[in-house]
Amino acid sequence: MHPDKSFMQEAILIARMGKSAGESPIGAVVVIDGEIISTEHTSLQTHNDPSAHAEMLALRAAAKKMKSRYLEGAVLYTTLEPCPMCTSAAIWAKCEMIVYGAKQEDAIEADQDPQSPTSFRQIRIKAKYIVERGTPIIEIAESFMRAECLQLLSN
Repeated sequence: MHPDKSFMQEAILIARMGKSAGESPIGAVVVIDGEIISTEHTSLQTHNDPSAHAEMLALRAAAKKMKSRYLEGAVLYTTLEPCPMCTSAAIWAKCEMIVYGAKQEDAIEADQDPQSPTSFRQIRIKAKYIVERGTPIIEIAESFMRAECLQLLSN
């Protein structure tokens, strides 16, 4: 069942919308029982909020829609490997799985202007490392549709 290309394609579409709005090109989709519950792109500049990562916004929107902080059975799709904050939030929300495309290293390598407001700042702790230490341990699918997600990172 997961990972599913159609859900990652939706995350890629949302990431493109964010990029068009002057944000970092990262999109996230929360899926429960085969239905998209929420979609968001990174909105750090728009919200002036350092936690306005696509994954955080998508998890918040899904929790609000589901009227629960727990998103049991949820799959979080994201175009870029989630940071420690976002990975932890998925664990705390009791998601079932995280599916991501490009790796942290890909974003760092693609960063043309480290001084830009949309520059990728990373805490170099792999999502898998956090998942393996969290409870409950959730599934993680790495580098899913990576080539398509890498295209988002290029100018």
